[in-house]
Amino acid sequence: MRAKESPESLRNARPGYHDPTTALGGTPALSPLTLRLRLALFGLAASLVGAVVFTALGLVPIALGFAVVAVTAVVDLGVIQRRRHRGEPG
Repeated sequence: MRAKESPESLRNARPGYHDPTTALGGTPALSPLTLRLRLALFGLAASLVGAVVFTALGLVPIALGFAVVAVTAVVDLGVIQRRRHRGEPG
């Protein structure tokens, strides 16, 4: 990105450029950052459920593995929010 171009101008520069369905009247594709946000939220929810279930079953090593995945998802959510706050499209 050049220094003179703002993220807003880049976002509106060529609508539907990478999505061939927009020419047919479809909705534009979601940005990769939004998809990453949704996947991180799903990973966080699934790993928390897994950690609770395996803790209740007494399988602590597996529960710790799920907890590590949950921490990774939280860190990823922080990175995504930082990028969105900077103004990257998504």
